[in-house]
Amino acid sequence: QVQLVESGGGLVQAGGSLRLSCAASGRTFGSYAMGWFRQAPGKEREFVAAINWSGTNTFYADVVKGRFAISRDNAKNTVYLQMNSLKPEDTAVYYCAAVPRRDIREEYDYWGQGTQVTVSS
Repeated sequence: QVQLVESGGGLVQAGGSLRLSCAASGRTFGSYAMGWFRQAPGKEREFVAAINWSGTNTFYADVVKGRFAISRDNAKNTVYLQMNSLKPEDTAVYYCAAVPRRDIREEYDYWGQGTQVTVSS
């Protein structure tokens, strides 16, 4: 099992940047594919970005492509989401997720508690 704790959320003006972090417990973090999802009020949770076990393969939702970047540091058991050129529509609770597979997957087994990102216009 792995436990995930997100941090780095907050309030930012449109056009600004934030970097989210997700710290994972456990010694097998390096063999997990990781993902970021978000959920805005009144909306379903949506996929944002994913990264494979080694960090050599990433995948993004079209709405964030070119603005967000996912990365990981397996030595620190941490995955990051760098968010640039933020828009008010990026406002949501952001969740980190993990799956015990090396390649990027659509389904995830473990979830963090989420961190709020609010973008003001």
